[in-house]
Amino acid sequence: MTDGIRITVRPQFVEARSRPELHEYVFLYRVRIENAGAGTLQLIRRRWHIHDATGEDQHVEGDGVVGRQPMLHPGTVHEYKSYCVLRAPTGWMEGEYVLVDKGGVERTAQIPRFDLSAEPTTDPH
Repeated sequence: MTDGIRITVRPQFVEARSRPELHEYVFLYRVRIENAGAGTLQLIRRRWHIHDATGEDQHVEGDGVVGRQPMLHPGTVHEYKSYCVLRAPTGWMEGEYVLVDKGGVERTAQIPRFDLSAEPTTDPH
């Protein structure tokens, strides 16, 4: 949580859309942004750092999220899904959202690093 904003990300590998023979690994990620603070905020920009196991880094910046700049009133949640394509079967993402309050003051909320993996997980039990 950063400054009253709680961010949760749930990634998943999309095997049906991936083409490993062409070094294209597609990952869907679902983001949940919760305003646990006292004031209303609007998400105005995002920045992502995307890294894959080949050492390739991508930096993505833009207005809002998936074409929207949602208002987050106290106690409300905004959820969306998006995707990225890596050239390797593993990598990670992290970033930040820039939000503005009613007085025009900008705040930055950190998006915690999360792993992306096309490799099957094994259950130890």
